[in-house]
Amino acid sequence: MHDTCHGTPKLYEVFDKDFFIGAAVNTSTIKSHDELLKHHFNSITAENEMKFENVHPAENKYTFDQADQIVAFANDQGKNIRGHTLVWHNQTPAWVFENEEGTNISRSMLLERMASHMESIIGRYKGKVYSWDVVNEAVSDKSGEFLRPSPWLKTIGEDYIAKAFEYARQIDPDTLLFYNDYNEFVPEKRDKIYRLVKSIVDKDIPIDGIGLQGHWNLEFPSIDLIRRGIEKYASLGLQLHITELDISVFSHDDKRTDVKQPSEDMLIRQAERYQEIFSLFKEYRDHLTSVTFWGVADDDTWLDNFPVRGRKNWPFLFDELHQPKQSFWEIVKLARQAAER
Repeated sequence: MHDTCHGTPKLYEVFDKDFFIGAAVNTSTIKSHDELLKHHFNSITAENEMKFENVHPAENKYTFDQADQIVAFANDQGKNIRGHTLVWHNQTPAWVFENEEGTNISRSMLLERMASHMESIIGRYKGKVYSWDVVNEAVSDKSGEFLRPSPWLKTIGEDYIAKAFEYARQIDPDTLLFYNDYNEFVPEKRDKIYRLVKSIVDKDIPIDGIGLQGHWNLEFPSIDLIRRGIEKYASLGLQLHITELDISVFSHDDKRTDVKQPSEDMLIRQAERYQEIFSLFKEYRDHLTSVTFWGVADDDTWLDNFPVRGRKNWPFLFDELHQPKQSFWEIVKLARQAAER
């Protein structure tokens, strides 16, 4: 166990007038990173433990043990919980879309399964989860294509998204309902996400916010693109959450695999980047109510091996020994200077 927090300002307290500060966790990191989590974060998201394949692997089988452990940790520590995720094309078992013969089921049967799954999981954590990513990554990355051609879309049709939000609201009227996506500041995809969410709002379908994932690097997206995106999304009058923030120490086209430690230049650039991004977040704190990192510290990140196999990455505010990095001190300094003004 590292003594990492002694005398260090608590991140969530530093930003307590701005937004929640969250981290994605799993059943290992709530133990191995518990000191950091208790000290610095006031919101947590289960990285995988609430996804369909983890809690509902077979039609009549629910496995809530791991999700329960994370909820218990959050409750014991007085942390808020973001629920992630209910309807997604990925990490959803094949049985959901098929009958016993392995052929596609009807629209009505799939809607029934969607509703039943949501009732089980939302109902179980009702009153404990302050927001849910109801639909995840429904917009296509392909130029000229609007919605991703997922099994949900193919079997139900475009209104599967509306139905998911309606079911969620019926099951728990008090939790906040979010649409969540990535590449959210790439102009063509941004406009498609905006179009989708605007259509939901225009039809009076219940939705409270947009989750902007925030898997970024040293160069992309530019601060200008992030600003323009936030302005556009905020114009819909919904809350915005940054849901999966990490900043790769590599630039966009850097495919090296031989870097064993981040260089001083990488860490300086990453710190400047975090400082600029959090400065922007603070500007939009009337719209932005939560900022969640997709992990806790550099010893455990999904960016190890992605998108470049065999590559280590260091995307967070805390290093592999759980010590605060220059990035941490930059955003703390930024918040304190703002408070003094």
